[in-house]
Amino acid sequence: MKKFLTVTALFTMAVILTSCGAFVGSPVVGTIYTDVKYPVAVTSNSNATKVGSSKLTSILGIIATGDASIDQAAKNAGITKIHHVDAHSTNILGIVANYEIFVYGE
Repeated sequence: MKKFLTVTALFTMAVILTSCGAFVGSPVVGTIYTDVKYPVAVTSNSNATKVGSSKLTSILGIIATGDASIDQAAKNAGITKIHHVDAHSTNILGIVANYEIFVYGE
């Protein structure tokens, strides 16, 4: 019984700590590892000759830094007309998590 309680407690702690590094908005979050790409927005503009990105990072779900805004990604590439926006997020055991926005346009 004691072994069962120990395993249950460790599993519960792993699930709780892993969720700290997960980002809201990601369509899928893995408990141990996440590496997903997904669409965010699309406009009626037809040309996508440039791509810009912006990123943020979280460590242990305690410290998070960066600017993953669409505006910053567009500014980084000099985009004035946005065609579409994609996102990419990774998470390893809730220890290190990254969220990156990619803006395509002209």
